[in-house]
Amino acid sequence: DVQLVESGGGLVQAGGSLRLSCAASGFTFDDYRIGWFRQAPGKEREGVSCISSSAGTTYYADSVKGRFTISSDNAKNTVYLQMNSLKPEDTAVYYCAADPGFCGTFWYIPIGFDSWGQGTQVTVSS
Repeated sequence: DVQLVESGGGLVQAGGSLRLSCAASGFTFDDYRIGWFRQAPGKEREGVSCISSSAGTTYYADSVKGRFTISSDNAKNTVYLQMNSLKPEDTAVYYCAADPGFCGTFWYIPIGFDSWGQGTQVTVSS
C-alpha cells in the first residue's frame, strides 16, 4: 500500500522558516510525482508545489515562488518542502500527495493525485 507521512509542521513567526518532509513507501518512488498541497480553514485545498521524482522537474504556485523550494532524496524516498519568509497567509494544513507519472500543466489539481498523507499543521503568527 502507498503510504505518505508528513512531518515538520509547527508554529513559527512571520519571516521564519520551516522544512516539511514527506516520507513515502509502498511504491516505486522514481515512477511517481509528489505534490504538496495546503488547506486553510474555510478554503479549498490548493496546490503548492510538485516534483517529478525521476526527472526532478518542479512546479510552484505563484504565491510561494521564490520562498518555497521542493526537493527529493530518492535514496530515502522522501520529498522536502523548504519554506522561507513565511507569511500568516501560509497558515494551513499541508498535505503531500503521490501519483504515478510526471508533474504537468495541471499539477495543482488535487483530484489528479491518488494517495494522500494525513497532513501537518503550519501556523504562521504575525
